[in-house]
Amino acid sequence: MAAGEGMRLRPLTETWPKPVLPIDGRPVIATLLRELRSAGVDRVTVVSGHLAEVLEQLVGDGSGFGLQVVYVRQPRADGSADAVRRALGGGAAMPALVVAADTVYRPGDIGRFEAGFASSGADGAIAVRTDPPAGPERPPVRIERDGTVSLVVDDDPGNALGSAALWGLGPAVARELERVPGPPYELAAAYQRAIDAGGHVIGLEIGPTRDLTRPLDLIRENFSYLRET
Repeated sequence: MAAGEGMRLRPLTETWPKPVLPIDGRPVIATLLRELRSAGVDRVTVVSGHLAEVLEQLVGDGSGFGLQVVYVRQPRADGSADAVRRALGGGAAMPALVVAADTVYRPGDIGRFEAGFASSGADGAIAVRTDPPAGPERPPVRIERDGTVSLVVDDDPGNALGSAALWGLGPAVARELERVPGPPYELAAAYQRAIDAGGHVIGLEIGPTRDLTRPLDLIRENFSYLRET
């Protein structure tokens, strides 16, 4: 999912889409595509929107990453469920990994998440992490002792397990994409509807993630010697 406007990163995102901005000096989407290839993925559908031409020129046909990349446009910011629905309509197959193109994951975590989802037989999976902690931008996810998700958006302020913008998608969850209220149409609502209907969704904890939220983050994530002391 690479269609967002990155409003909080303005004015940078008036010129460049958020996924092409760097962490550790490399475009976030480039790091992500290499991690997907390392996880055994060979075909990626990129949902583009804001400044789509800039992003598509950088990624190209995906051959530079060892991938086959196809593009689907999301003309309006109608939410994550709408983005995934458009990807499926553009030929993406299930089971699938759904990932936000503005997040850098610890090396190997996407592969471990994919393997956990594939071996579980679950209808869906949600990646969670404690670093950075749960908050308004990444709400907590309630996971029961058996590893199943009961609430995609938890209201417990003491719950430190926040959504990590990485999901495993199976048919039972995908069917709910057409039924979520909106706009915006959000993935969280589709997963919760599937859970409420008896679907089996698991939570899988991964390591720390990194993201660019505000312009100052661009400095912190690329120039470690300028970190505050």
